[in-house]
Amino acid sequence: MWQLVENKQKFISKIMTSKTPARSAADIDETALSYAEIKALATGNPHIKEKMDLDTQIAKLKLIKSSFLTTKYDLEDKVIKYYPKQIADVTERISGYERDIETVKQYPKKDDYFNPMTVDGVTYTEKEDAGKALLERCRTMKSPEPVVIGDYRGFSMELSFDEFSKVFNVALKGNLSHKIELGTDVHGNIQRLDNALEGIEKRLEATKEHLTEVKNQFELAKVESQKEFPQEAELAEKLDRLAVVEALLNMDKPDREGAELGEPDEDAEIPLKKVVGLER
Repeated sequence: MWQLVENKQKFISKIMTSKTPARSAADIDETALSYAEIKALATGNPHIKEKMDLDTQIAKLKLIKSSFLTTKYDLEDKVIKYYPKQIADVTERISGYERDIETVKQYPKKDDYFNPMTVDGVTYTEKEDAGKALLERCRTMKSPEPVVIGDYRGFSMELSFDEFSKVFNVALKGNLSHKIELGTDVHGNIQRLDNALEGIEKRLEATKEHLTEVKNQFELAKVESQKEFPQEAELAEKLDRLAVVEALLNMDKPDREGAELGEPDEDAEIPLKKVVGLER
């Protein structure tokens, strides 16, 4: 703004000429005036301040509306794609858990009986022997890629090595995959496999609760995605008022710059007195 540059130069010139400039200011209010208020005070036109206020309020409302529409479009996309797919996936997982539970019931865990385990084609009927064979298979594993090594209690066993954590994992695969991290204890690893199979029922209940939650979110998203911007009427009202104020400001402006500055109009008629005075 040229006015700002000009005023700054006035102050700088006084300092550079070794003068001792004095400044005084009167408190107008405890709250500092905004740029819009200063401009309105300077021009004496209240419509300018109103226009500045409307511009600010409209900008805020448009920002709020933009955020609202972004959220709305995101919900619409979730209603069409995300939630139906998630509900289908969770429902399928529940079905898988239920079928795996039936498999576990066919091979129940008993204190006086060990369900046979097959490792690399060899069947082990003793818990200790099966645990040792499992650890030995880990030691002879040369590739980090998952490989099926046998079966246990109706589930196939897939052995893999996690290079990041430096641990061996066994995935019991039925309708779903149940992953277990192996340790170094012979009996402990068998117990971990049993615990994973016995814990399927708890995971099934947790998944059912998750499905209920997803369905509730789906219904809520359908309702929210249909809502309109709550401040639409306020925004339209302010836009209409801004158009009126801008029209008033345009009416206040002189048609010609020369008229505002008091410059003579070349096309205007010269009074006779001035002509006579020039002739004298």
